[in-house]
Amino acid sequence: MASIPASSLPRLAASKRFASLPAGVLLCALVALAAHLLQGLEARLFGRAWLEALVLAILLGAAVRTVWTPGAGWKAGIDFSAKILLEIAVALMGAAISGKAIVAAGPVLVVGVAALVVLAIAVSYGLGRALGLPHRMAILIACGNSICGNSAIAAVAPVIDAEPDDVAAAIGFTAVLGVGVILGLPLLAAMLRLSPAGFGVYAGLTVYAVPQVLAATAPAGALAVQMGTLVKLIRVLTLGPACLALGVLPHGGRAAEPRTRRLPPVHHLVPWFIAGFLALATARAAGAIPLSWIAPSAGVSSALTVVAMAALGLSVDLKMIAAAGPKATAVVALSLAALGLIAFGLLRLLRYA
Repeated sequence: MASIPASSLPRLAASKRFASLPAGVLLCALVALAAHLLQGLEARLFGRAWLEALVLAILLGAAVRTVWTPGAGWKAGIDFSAKILLEIAVALMGAAISGKAIVAAGPVLVVGVAALVVLAIAVSYGLGRALGLPHRMAILIACGNSICGNSAIAAVAPVIDAEPDDVAAAIGFTAVLGVGVILGLPLLAAMLRLSPAGFGVYAGLTVYAVPQVLAATAPAGALAVQMGTLVKLIRVLTLGPACLALGVLPHGGRAAEPRTRRLPPVHHLVPWFIAGFLALATARAAGAIPLSWIAPSAGVSSALTVVAMAALGLSVDLKMIAAAGPKATAVVALSLAALGLIAFGLLRLLRYA
């Protein structure tokens, strides 16, 4: 039998991966459909849906994952749904952002968010070192918690020459605890009696990723979603300066030599979907997007987000936290709590609470 040329192997692997996408995407879509049906059932039984489809999709996906781990044939589609479909949903959200919300935020909020990120990184890193975490692991957790979860970890890792095991553990934390934050934040907001705008700002200051802000704020209405997305985008944009700052600092060991460290590509510092979101928000503010397009765009974004939340639930692996050990778990939990306190202080300062 003729052997396959080595040069053809990457192309064949990519083709096989693409061919396996539909199965995983369909699975996520079915879980999302079940979440919508359950939301409708809630509304009929109780007069309102106490748990939105976004949250139900996560819970259903996680429930499926606890009794059945999807194999390789499903993974490509689940990963595609959790990443690409989610990024498309976030980009489309830009068309729904009101210019009034952006103007109302003002430069004070921008400065406050930047200050929060710096303080949160310092506190989280200090907690990590105090509890005995290695330097690089402490930085990964600090940046992941304080900026934007997995994206921050992926961008910072090459800058500090982090070990692959540390990167995997840090990403595992953001995947699992990110779901917990989405589910718990609306309850906390109710306890704190936050307004929709205040809840949106608080979610933007504390939730790991932009898409997760959509899931957390959706029950509170459009204003909460808009403010949360706007604040979260400001947080994400601090990733570039953070990577530049870490790039000029010594990190010991292999990373002490400047040539071994490298800044991530530009698309890691400013992901394409954030650029797309900003472009659509600018176009909306300039009146370049017809009003008749806004509702369908928001509808598509919402539907894709529910599918992506199902994928997120299907991707949750509680074993990742157990493998990281109690020290790392304690640092992540404590730094997340510290971020919540700092964020609430900023809310009070800005008079959102």
